[in-house]
Amino acid sequence: MSETKTFTTAKLVELWCAEPIFFASRELSDTYYTEGTIGNYALAYALGWANSPYRLTGKETAKPKYIEHLTPLAEQCYILPAWPVNDVAFRFEQFNALSDAYWYAMMQNRVATAREDLPTHRSGKKPNSFRPSNFPQMGRLRMIERNNRFQTIIFGDRAIPEYIRVGKFSSKVRVDIRQELSVYALPADQYTCNTYLNSADIPPNLQMLAFDVISIPPVSLLKNLQFYGEAWQIGDFIVPANLQFLGGRDE
Repeated sequence: MSETKTFTTAKLVELWCAEPIFFASRELSDTYYTEGTIGNYALAYALGWANSPYRLTGKETAKPKYIEHLTPLAEQCYILPAWPVNDVAFRFEQFNALSDAYWYAMMQNRVATAREDLPTHRSGKKPNSFRPSNFPQMGRLRMIERNNRFQTIIFGDRAIPEYIRVGKFSSKVRVDIRQELSVYALPADQYTCNTYLNSADIPPNLQMLAFDVISIPPVSLLKNLQFYGEAWQIGDFIVPANLQFLGGRDE
């Protein structure tokens, strides 16, 4: 585990959705649902803190590199998952698309356009789980509507761009710094966190007493967390102390 850094300053940031945002948070039948939040891993990549190859092929498609990309940032910066300022407005769109590729197969949450894109093992019990197809993919998308606003807290002194692009459609989002705040360390006690948290970024020794779960990939988020332990106070917000990407895990 890497050594924890205590941040002294943070920024309360507001995200304004200039375009509809889509993440495949849940898949039910032919409908793909976006939850009303923006995960902090997605925001870290969107802010340019980490970079991922534009296209992954072969075995790399099933091997996210969050540990390699994000854990080196522990000493420099951190960002919380974004929570909605008001009730989230959604929009539904229907799609009917056929791949331009000569060969393709329907997979969970994506289309494979070459045999080398297939995983090394099949997740389904049917032997024809990944047979090539020659029919369109049809379905519906539930997306976060434009004009929605979210807030998050950024720790550290990284430069913050005015606009970022997030989601599977690289939707445009404006980034506004609302307040620059100091981070105050609070002693071990019982607290209630009033932000969203990434469950993988919480220190392993924290005593979590109660919470609500937002189940989304790649990591579930927590809200309304009641915990016992050391805390950070940032303005009107209280979060567990020593938050960092993947909880400082090195493996």
